[in-house]
Amino acid sequence: MDLRQRLLDAGAPVFLYGTTPPRAGATREQELRAAERLGERLRGLPAHGVVVYDIQDESGRTDVPRPFPFIGTMDPREYSALLRERTGLAPITYKALGHIDEAAWQAWLVQSAQADLRLVSIVGRPTSGVKYPLALSRAVRIAAEHPARFTVGGVAIAERHDDARSEAARLLAKSVQGCGYFISQTVYSSAPTQRLLRDYLRDCRGAGVEPRRIVLTFAPAGREQTLAFLRWLGVNVAPETARQILDAARPLAQSIAICRDNLRRILDEPAAAQIPLGVNVESVSINRDEIDASVELFHTLRETLERR
Repeated sequence: MDLRQRLLDAGAPVFLYGTTPPRAGATREQELRAAERLGERLRGLPAHGVVVYDIQDESGRTDVPRPFPFIGTMDPREYSALLRERTGLAPITYKALGHIDEAAWQAWLVQSAQADLRLVSIVGRPTSGVKYPLALSRAVRIAAEHPARFTVGGVAIAERHDDARSEAARLLAKSVQGCGYFISQTVYSSAPTQRLLRDYLRDCRGAGVEPRRIVLTFAPAGREQTLAFLRWLGVNVAPETARQILDAARPLAQSIAICRDNLRRILDEPAAAQIPLGVNVESVSINRDEIDASVELFHTLRETLERR
């Protein structure tokens, strides 16, 4: 079963590993070395695919200063193709729309199809209240209806699901527009995801449609700087959670345990049994110990999901 089939088959497990492309301006040798290092890491993992993010400057989303300076990356499609060649794993390529218009979007899809990159996750803009030339909903529909038969995904952010703005309704609308799966923002608190799953299942039943797969993302964090970056990205890292990690004798082991327990609580939510789920493990750090911990986290969460 290929990754496309897994994403769309409610009965199949899905385990992914998320990564960021090398920085823009890296030499070809540096790009190849990065792909080789990641390939070595992935060879020991029973992963079904690799997620390649499209990093955008999100400074307009918040007034809080960015903990680390923004550095652009190489085209995620180039890195996706390189990782596919080095690992044999199917890539899911993120695409941040930015200020792209419809003609440029159509061209991007044609180029991606020519490179046989048909698993795409479309990301909207971090700054609200700004008029862009191409609406996210229109971009999703164009990709889903494209003759190249893209498998289109979207982003699920449990932290923005509240009484004023329903993320569950957004997921339902995106699925109608053409999204076949969703990949969540990093989870460090189970409660927002539990509530989102409950309300998403309720909305799907009310609309008479089957819920799409939601792949839950987790990341190890053993340093204050890493936790600060996660918080800046909008991840719900409670002060007590940060203290549990940073005060532990082995902070990364504590981080992995917290991620495992969060997944367990999510799986104990009755709605979780009615929604196809998956796991995506990412490393948001350049520190070797946190990168190594992502491998241990992958194995831990895979065992947790398969035991449910």
